[in-house]
Amino acid sequence: MPSTLTLAKLRRYAIARSLFKPTTLARAIARLGFVQADPLRAPARAQDLTLRHRVDGYRAGDLERRYARLAIEEDFFVNYGFVPRATHSLMHPRTPRTAWSKARAQQAQAVLDFVGERGVVHPREVDAHFAHGKVRNWFGGSGNASTQLLDAMHYRGLLRIARREGGVRLYAPGVAHAPTTDPAAALDELVDVAVRKYAPLPARSLGELVSHLRGGAPQWAHLRGAALQGAKARLPHAEVEGVVWYWPAGEDPALRRDEPDPALRLLAPFDPIVWDRRRFELFWGWAYRFEAYTPARKRVRGYYALPLLWRDRVLGWANVSANDGQLSIDTGYVTGFAPRGPAFRSALDAEIERMRSFLSL
Repeated sequence: MPSTLTLAKLRRYAIARSLFKPTTLARAIARLGFVQADPLRAPARAQDLTLRHRVDGYRAGDLERRYARLAIEEDFFVNYGFVPRATHSLMHPRTPRTAWSKARAQQAQAVLDFVGERGVVHPREVDAHFAHGKVRNWFGGSGNASTQLLDAMHYRGLLRIARREGGVRLYAPGVAHAPTTDPAAALDELVDVAVRKYAPLPARSLGELVSHLRGGAPQWAHLRGAALQGAKARLPHAEVEGVVWYWPAGEDPALRRDEPDPALRLLAPFDPIVWDRRRFELFWGWAYRFEAYTPARKRVRGYYALPLLWRDRVLGWANVSANDGQLSIDTGYVTGFAPRGPAFRSALDAEIERMRSFLSL
């Protein structure tokens, strides 16, 4: 790799390849390969905040409204979100790390029969029919046992998400998948999907990303070490300022001439540009943290701070809310103040207008 590859080139390459020209929803999801989901709305869900920059004319909730007509599935990949069906098929049939007891398996079969009779069910229908009771959830609260069982059945591929109503997942019978004849090759494909989404990646981040695939393909957890070594061998890479970086085959950041986009963008906390916090600090020299689950008194930048990208710099963040049809934006900057001059103010005003349109205010 020529010595002309610099951190600045890698930064611009990362932004340009992720913020492609807005296209259709189906094409954007196919190009991203995976869209991470999050239930919080501040002012919209993470999946909507991610897609609005990449889908022409996108409005908050479009993914939920159009999900049933798209060739995608809700599922766990490196995190929970939305994947094309081809990627979904690579991960199934999935064998969870924890086996069910005989009683639990019988309970699941009864629910599967119930869903099969009705085609599509709301969780409250299952709860009303079976009265499974309450269970303690992962954060110490109480939840419906039926909801927990449906989640587990969905993860195992016994059920799929048919659509959502008001954000609630409606379930349908899952699709049977034949076991793969080459698990190593399938895992390599999954690694490549993740790399295409988040490249360029520092070596440590690549390793962590491959480790995260244990959630999407737990049956191949023992193959992850070999998959990581294989990825390091086949993917183009170079050392820049003491860090080894990896990117997809067929791409060469050293040869690209990516000019900074003059637009200002408020990014979702899980947007691929900012998802890798290690890379974030290497690119922009400060630490961004997602603080929604941090006690209010300990928050530094706010409940749901959106990284503020202008040209090829993340200069700060913004907390955005929409109440009674009015948009409120509170910005903060790493330097303590906004850039001077009309160019930045004009770019910020334009992004505020795009946000209003996205939220249909």
